[in-house]
Amino acid sequence: MSSLSPRIGAHTPTSGGMAKRSIEYALTTEAEAIQVFASNPRGWAMPEANLEADTAFRDRAEELDIHTYVHAPFLINLGSPTIGTYENSLASTAYSLKRAKEIGALGTVIHTGSAVDEKHIPTAWKQIHEGMMPVLNNLQENDPWLLLEPTAGQGQSLVKKLDDLTKYFEAMEWHPKVGVCLDTCHVFAAGHDISKKGGMTETLDLLVSLVGIDRIKLIHTNDSMDVCGALKDRHQNLGDGEIGLKAFEELIAHPAVANAPLILETPGQESEHGAEIKILKKMRAQRK
Repeated sequence: MSSLSPRIGAHTPTSGGMAKRSIEYALTTEAEAIQVFASNPRGWAMPEANLEADTAFRDRAEELDIHTYVHAPFLINLGSPTIGTYENSLASTAYSLKRAKEIGALGTVIHTGSAVDEKHIPTAWKQIHEGMMPVLNNLQENDPWLLLEPTAGQGQSLVKKLDDLTKYFEAMEWHPKVGVCLDTCHVFAAGHDISKKGGMTETLDLLVSLVGIDRIKLIHTNDSMDVCGALKDRHQNLGDGEIGLKAFEELIAHPAVANAPLILETPGQESEHGAEIKILKKMRAQRK
């Protein structure tokens, strides 16, 4: 599979254990890359690692040549004005990076978050810098990447549109272990019209100009239930939403995603994701 670019896969469930459930899901759907939650995505709990289970998963994924990514908890908001949320966000981000390393994952995805109150925005950038630099400077060269995922632009989002990503990178001193996870539903909801002809190419070109091609590490490949600019994060199956399949053909054809796996976070489970993976693989084959 190593010659295939980009790799194609899906977010997988972990109930019953990653070594069993996540790997079986990957095999059933013929995924070449997967994303998992390493802890409760809607809580702050940071359970102790199970060394035996981690080793079993890591060995199996390596044997099958499946690349893995961790999605950190949704509660993380490094820009929060609430001190408890901010401190928990820092701890949870560090924990998620640690868990990613333990299971052999290549990156950890966190949402870019919100300042909540417009007056807090300048302080939000300062606290992100102060809190995250020690975490980032603790990373070794071969450790997982921290991948920033822009949200759908609602409220006081710190990354309302892609141009705002540079502020995040400045707050993190353009650290060499910080990259981007682009969610196609989010970027569409935020107002980048990737559904129009050439729109996806234009948006990816913009992202490359902002952060560089080497920092684009993962693509959450989702259609959208809502129209462009709706500021709503509601994923839809590929071709059944407002973005449409043509945009994903442009996505696969763009050089920026050659080394950025496409991960589905669409409704459904094995049957739906297996069908969508086939669609994306067909697009990939036609591109060549």
